[in-house]
Amino acid sequence: MPNHDSQRKTQRKKFSRDSTRNTLTVAISLSLVCSILVASTAVLLKPVQQKNEERYRQRIILEVAGLMQPDASIESLFESIEPRMVELASGEYVESPSPSEFDASDAASDPSVSTAIPDDLDIAGIRRRALHSPVYLVRVGEELEQVILPVYGSGLWSTLYGYLALTADGAIVKGLRFYSHAETPGLGDQIDDPDWREQWVGKQIYGPDGQPRIEVIRGFVQYDDSSGLADATQFQVDGLSGATLTGRGVMQLVRYWTGPHGFGPYLKNLKQDDGATQ
Repeated sequence: MPNHDSQRKTQRKKFSRDSTRNTLTVAISLSLVCSILVASTAVLLKPVQQKNEERYRQRIILEVAGLMQPDASIESLFESIEPRMVELASGEYVESPSPSEFDASDAASDPSVSTAIPDDLDIAGIRRRALHSPVYLVRVGEELEQVILPVYGSGLWSTLYGYLALTADGAIVKGLRFYSHAETPGLGDQIDDPDWREQWVGKQIYGPDGQPRIEVIRGFVQYDDSSGLADATQFQVDGLSGATLTGRGVMQLVRYWTGPHGFGPYLKNLKQDDGATQ
C-alpha cells in the first residue's frame, strides 16, 4: 500500500520555494533582469556621457587658450574657436573626417586610418598614431593668433591626454593642459599644478636646427639675473619633484607632437603662410 505521507513530503520538497532549483531559477532571472536594466541604462546614458566629455574637453581647450570666462557658456565661448582637420604627413587641411566625430584612440587602433611609429621616433611611447588629427584655431579677425594641438603620450603609470597651445607660427608655447591621466597623486599629478603649467608659457619649442628643444629639466631653471632669461632657459621648464619620469613623459610627448612625425609639417606650413587663412 502506497505511503501517502511519504509522497506528500516528496511533492512539498519538490515544489518548496527554498529548494536549490527554485533558488537558482530566481537568482538567474534576477541576474538577467539586472543585466538588461544595466545595459539599457548604459545605452541611454552614453550620448549624455559623450556630450559631457565633449564639453569638458572644450572647456580645457578654452582654458589653455586663455579664453575661458567665469559663468559663461562653454558652448557659446567655443564658437570663437575654429576646429579643422589636418593630414599629419603633409600638414595640409582636409575636409574629412569631421573633427567633432573624430576619436584619436579609436583611429590609432585601426590600421586602415593609422600608421605605426618607428621605434627611433616613438619618444612619446604611443606605438601608432592616426593619419589625421583635429587642430583648433583662434583668430582675431582674419588673423590667426594661436593654434591648439591635441597631444598625448606615456607618463609613468598612464597615458597623458592634453592640449598644447602655440603662437600662430607654432614656435612659442601659449599654454599646456592635461584633461586625462592617472599619475601618482601628490607626485605625477603636479602636471596639473597651475604654477608648473604657467612655466610653459613663453617657452620656445625649436632650437636653431629646427628640431624640438623644449625640455623639462632636473631641478630648477637657473635664470640669468641680469637679463631675466639666459639662452638655454628659453627652452627649459622646472622638473617635477619626486616625479622625474612623469616630467620626462610630458617633455617627450610635446617633442613628438611638435616634431616631424607629429604636427611638424603642419606647423612648418603655418610659419610659411604666416597664419594666413587657408
